[in-house]
Amino acid sequence: MTVLLIALGAAIGAPLRFIVDKLLVTRLLRATGDRMPLPWGTFAVNVIGSFVLGLMTGVTNQNWTLLVGVGFCGSFTTYSTFAAETTAQFDSGQRAKALLSVLLTLGFGLLAAVFGASLTK
Repeated sequence: MTVLLIALGAAIGAPLRFIVDKLLVTRLLRATGDRMPLPWGTFAVNVIGSFVLGLMTGVTNQNWTLLVGVGFCGSFTTYSTFAAETTAQFDSGQRAKALLSVLLTLGFGLLAAVFGASLTK
């Protein structure tokens, strides 16, 4: 049952991450004339996922934790893409943008998690 709950959450989280990222990036590229200084799609899914995980700190039901916390958030958020995009920016000489991306993602992710956790108390 454990693996099925995780798999179900992941089956929802991964495609939703793709959809959120693509919709956000497409809209931003249209609005900025094909210029996107930061990886806003990855930023958005990581901050949203951090908020949801913060909410999950108040959940005591193990099934919900497995479904939402491990399965959904595990596949919805993406540290590997964040790391790859940041490394690519750094390697292409955009060191200030890479640093800004790290600071914004970690800062807002932490704030979102704390805010989510505060709503469950």
